[in-house]
Amino acid sequence: MSVTPIVQFGTSRFLQAHADLFFAEGKPARAITVVQSSGDASRAARLGALAAEDGYPVRIRGQQDGKVVDEERRVTSVKRTLSTATDWAELSRVVSQEAEIILSNTSDSGFDPKPADDKARPDQAMSYPAKLFHLLAGRHAGGGKPLTIFPMELIPENGTVLRTRVLEIAAGQKADPQLVRWLESCLWVNSLVDRIVSEPIEPVGAVAEPYALWAIEAQEGLALPVVHPSVELVEDLEEIERLKLHILNLGHTAMAAFWMEGEAAPDAIVRDLLAGEVGDRVKAVMQAEVLPGFALRGLGAKAEAYLAVTLERFANPFLDHRIADIAQNHAQKLERRIGAFLAWVREVEPGYEAPVLDALCAREDA
Repeated sequence: MSVTPIVQFGTSRFLQAHADLFFAEGKPARAITVVQSSGDASRAARLGALAAEDGYPVRIRGQQDGKVVDEERRVTSVKRTLSTATDWAELSRVVSQEAEIILSNTSDSGFDPKPADDKARPDQAMSYPAKLFHLLAGRHAGGGKPLTIFPMELIPENGTVLRTRVLEIAAGQKADPQLVRWLESCLWVNSLVDRIVSEPIEPVGAVAEPYALWAIEAQEGLALPVVHPSVELVEDLEEIERLKLHILNLGHTAMAAFWMEGEAAPDAIVRDLLAGEVGDRVKAVMQAEVLPGFALRGLGAKAEAYLAVTLERFANPFLDHRIADIAQNHAQKLERRIGAFLAWVREVEPGYEAPVLDALCAREDA
């Protein structure tokens, strides 16, 4: 079995077509242990197939620089798969002895506290941050060096948020001060990820657009995890984070909300909705309520350009991006994509009017 310096929490098709592909294509090529933290037995086939010797396929389909892209790539970076539900001892060994980097993408609600987080020993019912705390405590107890931790959840300042939550758990566990200092000395990295991954390939693999980004915020002592054209080191994530979260992701969530209001087919896909009444409503709210908000924040021109690219990506004729997939975790997405946008704009214009976006948030709260 290969030594795996990358330990990844999450088995989603997004990760399959994003970081896992970058680690296979980039320099140096990096070996990964993929960890299923949910314990979902229905995904056992996916977990088993991820580490196949000949890898798994990612189909890249779309338009880039005016040219049609339609090609298949193989991902061979995943060397081992484990589950927190059944393989805790081996996972603890890998984190303690092999890991240099920990990645995660555990959904928009993955950092939320759970009642089991207060338990003194690892428990499958714990949240991801609590499980991470126990794994890091085990590495510290074994004399391991601090790690670099890359959360990829779509949460502003995700590295800072995860660090804060892990330290809260440490305080609740009355952790030894030396362990707390060790946790603080790990590099908790803020990053932003972007790629539309539209559908799975069974039992493992995915179809994705050509566009891809992993933007990583610089900090002292940080090195890029891999050199790849889609991986960028930036001084400040906020501008690109706001554009993605409040245009592309907000657009997806508004589209899902409008779709749920009507009688659209359950298998409706984004490009078809964009071409119809739902798409007209999305474009209208972007023009009337989103772009003026960005203008108040001094990002009007950049937002207009980003919206044009976003709508082109939504209309990709090759991707069957199901709106039902986007609608998952809808309440959390409304809060973090639309509610947060309104709060951001109203910091500079308290009376900013956005009746459609306000109504979407209010309907969820009702």
